[in-house]
Amino acid sequence: MFRLDGKVALVTGGSRGIGRACCEVLAEQGATVIVNYVKGEAAAREVADAIAQKGGKAEVAGFDVADTKATEDAIEALVKKHGRLDVLVANAGIAIDGLLLRLKDEELTKLFDTNVRGAITCAKASMRTMMRAKTGRIVFMSSVVGEMGNVGQTAYAATKAALLGVTKSLAREYASRNVTVNAVAPGFIDTDMTSTMTPEMKETIAKMIPLGRTGSAREVAAAVAFLASDEAPTSRTSSLRQRRPR
Repeated sequence: MFRLDGKVALVTGGSRGIGRACCEVLAEQGATVIVNYVKGEAAAREVADAIAQKGGKAEVAGFDVADTKATEDAIEALVKKHGRLDVLVANAGIAIDGLLLRLKDEELTKLFDTNVRGAITCAKASMRTMMRAKTGRIVFMSSVVGEMGNVGQTAYAATKAALLGVTKSLAREYASRNVTVNAVAPGFIDTDMTSTMTPEMKETIAKMIPLGRTGSAREVAAAVAFLASDEAPTSRTSSLRQRRPR
């Protein structure tokens, strides 16, 4: 179940955290994984090597999703090399926290260029080959912050909320081509991004979670693996969660 044998999956921001977990889980399910990175080449190669040591297939691809041309060229090259691209996990993202009044214009631009425009660019470049193949899976990495908001994360929350709108629109646009588009919105996940928080802060957050604990990156990756598989709903009317558009 949820096997991805023979499929090629690109995971942006795949060198650490949730991205790394997605690479590992997708490879375990049989996919050939492309581990994208921007600056962490050594970390990306470590992920690819770890996958290979377990008998999986992986390679690295360095490009910045905020650079439109570099992204388009990289995806075109990997499609030419492998002859296909079945799964895109648009995970690459950055967080710049702080009160809105202290947010600099260049920080706002950087957030949207990476988290939103970068994700859309990846989807657009990937969609071409998926449409020709009449099959494909796109998974955006949103956040629960995009739905509920959070103090000091106005801009970050806006980027993650934007991805939900992108997901719903693209899902409607390409369902007829058997290309599904979904978003995963993790809550508080124990990763490098949250490692700087004090134990007191983590305890406070844990109290707000029904299970009383933080989530793990592999738990998120498991959801991504399902959405990337053939078992995920493909009908135009099927959805794990439907809302009437407004």
